[in-house]
Amino acid sequence: MKTLVDTFCEKVNQDEVLSPAFNAVARVHWPHHLFTLYNFWSAALFGPKTGRQSAAARDLGLPLEGPNCRRWQTLFDAAVRENFAGPKAEEARRKVLNLGALLDASFPTRNPTLTVS
Repeated sequence: MKTLVDTFCEKVNQDEVLSPAFNAVARVHWPHHLFTLYNFWSAALFGPKTGRQSAAARDLGLPLEGPNCRRWQTLFDAAVRENFAGPKAEEARRKVLNLGALLDASFPTRNPTLTVS
C-alpha cells in the first residue's frame, strides 16, 4: 500500500494544478494525510470491510470537484498502472472512480467556501 500511496502523492505534489490546491489552498499536512491514505486503501482493498471506509473518505477533506477530481483520479490510476497488475489493481482503479464521484458530489457540503480551479 505504501508504494501505491507514495507514488500517487508524489504525482499530486508534482502536478501543476493539484499541488497548489493541496498545499496552498487546503494546506494538507502530508504526514497525517499519508497515514490516513495508507489505512484507508489498506482497509478498502484488503479488509476488514467496515463502515469506516466511507467515513474515511469524508474525513480526507480533499479540495476536489469537477476537472480537478478527474485529474486526481487519473493520477491515482497512473500510480496503480505503474506499480501493479491483477485483480486488486483493477479493484483499486474501480474504487478510486467511485470515491471520486462521491467526493465530487459532496464538494459543496464539505467545502462551502472553498473554490479550487
